[in-house]
Amino acid sequence: MTAGSAQIDRIVAEGASRLLDRAAESYSLNVENLLTRIRGAVEKYLLKGDPGASEQEMVGFIDELQADDLCLIVACEQGNQNAWNDLVARFSATVRSAARSSSSNEDAAEDISQSIWAELYGLRTREDGKPASKLAYYSGRGSLAGWLRAVVAQLAVDQHRKQSRLVQTEQDEDFDRFSAQERVHATASVHLEQSITNKFAGVELQKALAKSFEELPDEDRLLVKLYYFDGLKLREVGSVLGVHEATASRRLTKIHSELRKRVEGILTDHGWERAEIDRAFTEVGIDLEADLETMVTTEAGVKDKAGK
Repeated sequence: MTAGSAQIDRIVAEGASRLLDRAAESYSLNVENLLTRIRGAVEKYLLKGDPGASEQEMVGFIDELQADDLCLIVACEQGNQNAWNDLVARFSATVRSAARSSSSNEDAAEDISQSIWAELYGLRTREDGKPASKLAYYSGRGSLAGWLRAVVAQLAVDQHRKQSRLVQTEQDEDFDRFSAQERVHATASVHLEQSITNKFAGVELQKALAKSFEELPDEDRLLVKLYYFDGLKLREVGSVLGVHEATASRRLTKIHSELRKRVEGILTDHGWERAEIDRAFTEVGIDLEADLETMVTTEAGVKDKAGK
């Protein structure tokens, strides 16, 4: 049975109350402040794809929203200066890191870092006279840090006029829409916000893995290359390195663990929060074996071409 408007209103109001209770800092928001935002998210990300969603599904959806991040953004939209100060303090490092990753040089990165705050603050206005702030696009479904990186990347793509599936837009529905080609291969339940967040999280994970690999001791890197690129068995790798097969196996396992720690350290230095790192490994993930094999194969191919 499809839920009626009055029932949805009740579910959203109760969910908003629970969300405020979950938030460490509510910035004096009340249920009324959150109703439009939460209902919009429910309709757009749940009911649009499943109009017959049950009350339990709607409750579960609302209870999975990021309470702290959503309260922070809604408070910023309402002009709460303390919220703005917290937003800048908490996420300046995230924005700068994302800008550097998306830019060809420091000047371009600095320009994007400055521009993104104007985009978020809404210094420009729409035709209806309202601020054109991208804060209205944040739904609370994913981490705010991940969403900000996606927005920075989008801005960089627009500024550099690179070919991309994304375009700068003033329409909320366009920001969350796949290109026609992407929609052919995507399921109706997948939305651009989460897809782009995951995409750029994946890029950051891969960059961190590549840097971590280069920082390994020479012998560890050799072990990885012998095993993944040359395709030697652990017994053969051990023979080359002068160690027993079991020792080579233990060292490879230790390298995997060390790489994970190094990747996590790099992401932390770039402004990622602990919960976001764990979520990225779970939702985006790094398949160490597959990614290491790809990495050393690509590296060897580049060197081979350079030598010819």
